[in-house]
Formats: sequence, C-alpha cells, structure tokens
Amino acid sequence: MFNLRDVFFAFITIAILVLVGRYIKQKSPWIQRLYLPESIVAGVLALLLGPQVLGAIVSALAGPDAPLAQGTFPEAMRTVWSQSPSIFINIVFAALFLGETIPGPREIWRKAAPQVVFGQTLAWGQYVIGILATLLILIPLFGANPIASCLIEIGFEGGHGTAGGMADTLRSLGFDDGPDLALGLATVGIVSGIVCGTALADWARRKGYIRSMPQTVEDPGEFPELTESEPEPPEFQRRRARLMHNLLIDPLSINFGLVGLAVAIGWLILEGLKLLEAATWGQTGFEIMSFVPLFPMALIGGIIVQLVLERLRLHPLVIKPLMKSIAGVSLDVVVITALASISLTVIGGNLGTFLTLSVLGILWNVLIFLWFAPRIFPDYWFEKGIGDMGQSMGVTATGILLLRMVDPDNRSGAFESFAYKQLFFEPIVGGGLFTAAAPALVNQFGLIPVLLLTGGLLLFWLVAGYLLIKQHRRQRRREITHV
Repeated sequence: MFNLRDVFFAFITIAILVLVGRYIKQKSPWIQRLYLPESIVAGVLALLLGPQVLGAIVSALAGPDAPLAQGTFPEAMRTVWSQSPSIFINIVFAALFLGETIPGPREIWRKAAPQVVFGQTLAWGQYVIGILATLLILIPLFGANPIASCLIEIGFEGGHGTAGGMADTLRSLGFDDGPDLALGLATVGIVSGIVCGTALADWARRKGYIRSMPQTVEDPGEFPELTESEPEPPEFQRRRARLMHNLLIDPLSINFGLVGLAVAIGWLILEGLKLLEAATWGQTGFEIMSFVPLFPMALIGGIIVQLVLERLRLHPLVIKPLMKSIAGVSLDVVVITALASISLTVIGGNLGTFLTLSVLGILWNVLIFLWFAPRIFPDYWFEKGIGDMGQSMGVTATGILLLRMVDPDNRSGAFESFAYKQLFFEPIVGGGLFTAAAPALVNQFGLIPVLLLTGGLLLFWLVAGYLLIKQHRRQRRREITHV
C-alpha cells in the first residue's frame, strides 16, 4: 500500500533520476554515440540501485537485514513505479495527434502509400515471425507461453511505452513473465535499431545509396532536436491570442485538459465496446475487449478531440510544443518506471526465449529493409525506408533520428510521408488496437488461427506493394515516353 506522500516522492525521485541520467549521458561518449534517451539511462540506473542489483549484492555480502539490502528505494516507491507505466501511457497516446493537421484519407494515401505499405509489412511480419518461432522453437524447446509470439511486435514496434502499458493485459491473461520480457525486448530493439541504423547509414554512404547527400556529421550535438516544431503562421497565432484573451488559466492547463478529455472519450469508447461485447458475441464465451487496455482508445479519443476542435475552429488552443512536452514527460515516466520495475530474474529464467525473439526480430527488420525498401520506394529508398526500420525496432523518435542522420535537410521529402503514415499505422499496430488485442486473440483462438490472420495481412500488404511497384514503373515509362 502507498499514500499520496509516497506518490509525490516517487515522482520527485524520477525527476532527480532524469537529471542524473542526463549528466551520465553527457559524460559518456559511448552512450551519446548510441543516442540513448536520458529516460533509458535513468531507468537502468534505477534498476541498478534497486533490490535486484544493489540490494542483491548487499544482501549477499552483509545479509538480508543489512542497510540497502532492499536497494536504495523504499517498497512503497517501487510499488508506485510498478503501477505507473499502464497509467501514463494513456497520456502519451491521447496527445499523439492533438495539434496535428489530419487530412483526408485519400490525401494521406496519395502522399504516403509506399510508406504505409512498408511500415505495415514490417509490423505484420513481426507477428508472423514471432508465431512461427513460438510454434517451431519456443514451445518445443523452452515450453514458452504461446502469447510470447506477440512480444516482438509489442517490444520492437511498440517500444517501452507499449510494453509497459501492456503489462496488466499480459498478466491478466496468465503470462506473468510477459511484461519483463517485453521490456527487455524493447531495450534490445532500441539499441539494435540505432546500432544497425548507424552501420547501415555508413554502408549506404559508401555505396552511394543516400541520394540526399548530407554533410558528414561527427558530433551527436549537431543533429537537430527531435522536439523541433515548424513555425506557426502569424494568423494562427493571432487567432490563438483572441481565444486566450481574458482567460485566467495557464495555456499548459488548457492543453492538459484537452488531453484529459481525449482520455475520457477513449474510456467511454472502451466501456461502450465492453457493453456491446457483453450483449453480443461475449455471450458465446469469446471475450476480447476486457483485455484491451485504454491507451489505443485514448489515441482515438485524441483524434476525435482534434477533429472537433478543427470543426469548431478552436484548434489554435492546442499549442504543439506544450502538447509534445506533455507527451514527452509522460513517456519519460513510462520508460523510467517500466525499466526500474523490470525483473532480471524473469529474463534470466527465460533466456532462450528472450534471445531467440531478439535475434529473429532484428534479422526480420534489417533483411526486409534491405530487400523491400529499394523496390517499394520509387526514389530515395534508403532515406524513406530507414525511418520505418528505426521505428519498427524502437520508437518513432528512433525512426526520426535515423532519418535525420541520412537526410538532415529533408531533401528527400521522407519526413512528410513518414508523418502521414502514422495516421494509417498507429491506430492499428505499434501500440494500436491490434497490438492490444493480439495477446487475447492468441489466448482465445490459439496460434494457428492468429498466424493465418497475420500471415494473410502480411500477404495483403506485400501484394499492395507489388501493385504500387507496377504503378510506379508505368508512370516512369510514360514520363520517359513524353520526354
């Protein structure tokens, strides 16, 4: 049990850990070369200072009753941290599309069709690879839980936030080791994504595959910040000033209120779907909505709030830098508390499963990038593909980082198509509805039906890519004929 004072000091400690993580990163060139976020450094530090590392060492040397035998942090604080990821991930997803211009589906598809096909192919392939590995390796050799088949997509495509947010769902389905394995895979994914992406970028420069020809960057500090925003038009700023006039409330409070409204709408959608399930297919014994977490619905709630604000011409109330800061702080809390709560004992006890999923996940992402990206993208294939590969192995920020490594001036136009792709991508996979539902589907129907479903979707996107490739070739032939 814990009280409000415990919660207060738990998050004060997180704030201090962030500062220490920043200091460690600033003093560690190898951490800078890996571009690891300060939140990961802080989370690992909290894990090292907890009962599993520092506490275990002190207990082994001085006995279980010695000072620090349970680590640096009291039990109440660790309890607060263990419950934080599944709460704060809702804020991250609710804020994802707030402040973003949401064009029509046809316009998005026209600009980002190859990006959508490539990203979806990576995501559905992670399910197919995970299910095949579980059927052929993990269950026969290690007796793994069938839901382990979903962990590559949860950890790699979803990242630390999704892995932390899915913890309660995995436990409710009887997969108690799942949250720790998912967080471990997310850590492997983000590190391997940056390492593989950096190595591939160096290889592509030497081969001449990077057509945008950026200047060589030696110092990590030369990269633009990931939180940079485009300047707002003066008319947009004037309209916001009129809306804010005489309001005795801080703009941050308004934006946080909009996030809260998005979460509330998401909760209403989820509860409505639960009632619908109970009145219809749930009576047959098939339940899925009771295992779906709130955060994918919070994302839909954010889209609804943004569309309503645009319809009412109130969208200037959303200040994008503030919204990114709200989401950024929440994501830092998710990552730090999730890593601080990870069980090293669980990973060690499932090392065969963990290593198998890690290796296969890395191989799938890298190989499909090298094979499919040159074919699906009519131009600037490396620049446009590397962002999706980075996202599929870590988080969206990893994809953006790799994009800026190879195309800092956005000469390829990859940033726009990468951003538009998210509207077709995030609501479904990478932490979306299917990510949330997949463990329940495996638990309810078994691996083979879910393999047929995900394999069919993978085939669908590969066929869609083949049709796009043919369309691009016809357009090129017509252009050459006209010339």
